[in-house]
Amino acid sequence: MILREKHNLTHQLTHDLGMEIVKGRYSVGSGLPSEAELCSIYSVSRSATREAVKMLSAKGLITSRPKQGIRVMPEHNWNLFDTDVLSWILSSKPSIQLLHEFTQMRVAIEPQACALAALQANADQLRNIENALERMRDADNGLDDPLEADIAFHTAILEASCNRFFYQLTNFIATALRVSIRYTNKIKGVPGADVIKHQHILDTIKSRDSDAAYKASKEILDEAIELIESQFIERTTPVPDIQLS
Repeated sequence: MILREKHNLTHQLTHDLGMEIVKGRYSVGSGLPSEAELCSIYSVSRSATREAVKMLSAKGLITSRPKQGIRVMPEHNWNLFDTDVLSWILSSKPSIQLLHEFTQMRVAIEPQACALAALQANADQLRNIENALERMRDADNGLDDPLEADIAFHTAILEASCNRFFYQLTNFIATALRVSIRYTNKIKGVPGADVIKHQHILDTIKSRDSDAAYKASKEILDEAIELIESQFIERTTPVPDIQLS
């Protein structure tokens, strides 16, 4: 019980400090309170504080050295593939530029994942994609969550690619999609994704046509890129009224 409580306190402190850092409360190069001060501020033990500092250091947000204290690292040092870091950023008013860069990464990965799925997916993996598409249809009728159904479709394809590196990106992709899909759907003025276009992706995968699967996926992503670019005012424009739940 004591170990579990310490674990929970450590993760809560890691979350709280991580959120404060990405929100800009502590500027790059500035010092955070000392470990002793953090213990007092957050009413946690020294060991829990030390573990939280280690976790944030591993995520690239801070550096902690003897006689130099705890300092915030530049954003380019942050591990954006860490789902905690990504969640903190997306929860603290992400910029359109960030969503644009994320969608660019999807363009580099998901069409290829679709092509690989067309060549390599087994029956169970195809069934998972079909089930996700059925959830999307249900969502159109108010019987499922449109966001979660859409995410399930895209992550099922990553799994069906049979590429272990793509599969490792599943949680990262799902985390960012929870904001980016909401945003692009809001621009289009629709509650959910275009089921017909997603059906076309599934059809090309099931027909084992890797070129067509690649093109079908890229078409949807190119549309998302265009929607995001249409909203550009400046590189740091915040995403309006879209928060990670």
